Amino acid sequence: MVALSVLDLCFVTTQTPPRQALTHSIELASHVDRLGYKRFWLAEHHSLPSVASSAPEIMIGQVAAATKTIRVGSGGIMLTNHAPLMVAERFKMLEALFPGRIDLGLGRAPGTDQVTAYALRRHMDERKGDDFLERLQELILWETREFPTNHPFHNVFAMPSDVHLPPLWLLGSSGYSAELSAMMGTGYAFAHHFSDYDGVSALLSYRQKFKPSDWRTTPYAIACVAAVIAKSDEEADRLASSWDLNWLRRRRGEMLPYPSPEEAMSYPYSDQERQLIAAHRARLFVGSPHTVKQKLEAFIGATQADEIMVTSPIFDHQARLNSYALLAEAWHLSAAAQGLAEAL
Repeated sequence: MVALSVLDLCFVTTQTPPRQALTHSIELASHVDRLGYKRFWLAEHHSLPSVASSAPEIMIGQVAAATKTIRVGSGGIMLTNHAPLMVAERFKMLEALFPGRIDLGLGRAPGTDQVTAYALRRHMDERKGDDFLERLQELILWETREFPTNHPFHNVFAMPSDVHLPPLWLLGSSGYSAELSAMMGTGYAFAHHFSDYDGVSALLSYRQKFKPSDWRTTPYAIACVAAVIAKSDEEADRLASSWDLNWLRRRRGEMLPYPSPEEAMSYPYSDQERQLIAAHRARLFVGSPHTVKQKLEAFIGATQADEIMVTSPIFDHQARLNSYALLAEAWHLSAAAQGLAEAL
């Protein structure tokens, strides 16, 4: 059975302020580490009231220090917001402190709106258009030290210089990112939890077009999904109602903290809004452990994903912990998973 991992956004709710959301993320990481999950990745978003994860590299260090075996990484660092040298140095430092446990996932989008993106980059060199590929190439050069002898960066080193960059992953939600990952020979993580692009097409394309590299000799694809698991389908449906309202509001440009199921279920949806939500629900994996396991197994069969990374957009922190425990138990991840699930 494929491995299970976690993508965490540090959810801010109407009852969980940003500072507490960060604490909850560290608690969640320790929890899933005991359950047997393989990775714990943290997202980068800015000026979004429902997400406290604005500096994943800081959280990665805190999470790695609070866990024992789980790999910790970025899902991802939005490379357009950062100087490649700074990314190289920060992740070399993390790799030096937690050897063999760090992942570097990179994304193309700014992780925010255009005004905030400008605020993040206004003191950086202005590069026109999509400069992700240029920045990615520069990041790799800080690792390979292949700047030409006449290049101004030839004698500049990314410290600590005796540590390699951790494994590189490209994140994406389109066919372009799948093909770029395949061409570069890196790991690939597809954002099924929010992408309208056909995940089957993206993941199979990556596998079919993969070219071995110094990063990887064989393809490895992670599919990130949104999943809400409870003891019954009915309870999971109730918990997922928070995601429904949050998604609808963001679609309308309303950025608010994550709502409770009670607020979501009492919201006066129009018939059109209910239809939109029902269509969006097809992307989510919602239900009892048995229900979700069956859906995920079918999804894995279609996509040939090597790993499933789960983000659980649940209002209540304890219910979120329970969701991951129930899935781990159904997946037979570990004896600890069995014990924790029985205690719920």
